[in-house]
Parts: sequence; C-alpha cells; structure tokens
Amino acid sequence: MLTNLYIDGFNLYNRAVKHTPFKWLDLRKLAQTLFPGDEIQRICYFTALVKPRPNDPHQTERQDAYLRALATLPGLEIHFGEFRERIKYRPLARPKPGHPAYVRIRDTEEKGSDVNLATRLLVGGFTGDYQQAVVVSNDSDLASPIRYVSHDLGLRVVVVNPDPKTSTHNDLVDSATYVRRLWKSHLRRSQLPPTLTDVHGVITKPSAW
Repeated sequence: MLTNLYIDGFNLYNRAVKHTPFKWLDLRKLAQTLFPGDEIQRICYFTALVKPRPNDPHQTERQDAYLRALATLPGLEIHFGEFRERIKYRPLARPKPGHPAYVRIRDTEEKGSDVNLATRLLVGGFTGDYQQAVVVSNDSDLASPIRYVSHDLGLRVVVVNPDPKTSTHNDLVDSATYVRRLWKSHLRRSQLPPTLTDVHGVITKPSAW
C-alpha cells in the first residue's frame, strides 16, 4: 500500500525520544519498522529551528546535525514552522499578601507545524498522492483534517501515538481509521549510523546524544 508519513517533529521528540538514548532517529527506518508490508513513498517531517538557551548553548548544533542527517534519507521532506518568544504576564497560584500577584515569564511557542502538517495531509488526499496516510502525533488539533481525509475522502489514516504513557486523544481515535503506539523497541531498531556524509562533508552523531 502506497503510504505517506506526516510526522509532528516536536510531538515526537518531547513525547518519545527526549529522555532516551534514541534521539538519532532514522525516520525512514522507523516507517519501515512500523509498516513493513507497505511502500513508504514520502516522509514529511514538520519542525522549527530552535534557539539556543543559556543552559544549553549547543542545542542548535545538535539540531543542525540531525536535520543534515535526515536530509540524506530518500523521500524525506523537512517543513519548517517557527518559534515565537514573547514576554507574558501570568497570575501566581498562591500570591502572598503584599506581594505582586502576577509574574512575567518568557514564553516560547512553536508555530506553524500543525497547520503545515494538516495542509500537506489534505493536499495529498485531494491529489491522490497516497493510499494510506500515517500521522505521528497525539495532538488533538489534527483531528479535523484527519477526520476529513478518512471519513469524507475515504482514505486510510493511521495515527501513531508517540507517547507511551498517555492514551491517544479521543478525538484522534474517532477520526482515524485506526491508531497505533510507538514503543521504545521501535526506536531502538530505527537508529541512524553514528556518521554519515552529505555534500558538505561528514555528519557525526552529537556526543551528548
């Protein structure tokens, strides 16, 4: 079955690999591990470029190495949203008498990836680009486009929940053809080699990973 994957990069990172030794993840190998009987045509990976933080100044270097490594995989497309940083006021849960009831926080939000994913999923369905779509995310905001593709266009949409500790959101369960879980065994079997090469030279897995 001709299959496209649509991967919510930050949902995958934060829910599945963040606190594991499996961050150097080969997304094509993961797709083949999860769906060994299907023809993996296209893998669309949605992310945003991170900004270094004082406590982690090498964050952008690690991401750059990983994105370069992913770009060597056949049939893989990287689609970028963006991070927006704003100063916001938030109320304290238990303000003390005589002290301010609000604090200022630096809030960082990733914008655009869910919209980009939904758009690509819908356009692929309209144009007949796949027989089966796989959405790797547990973000309920994606339920509406998934429901349209599966219920109105009559195409198979599989949701892969990357979070081993949280149930798949009910809206996604109701919208998809069926749902699956992503387990550490899938991640373990789907790692990139420690070094790769592209037109710019050698790509090395970050030592911190």
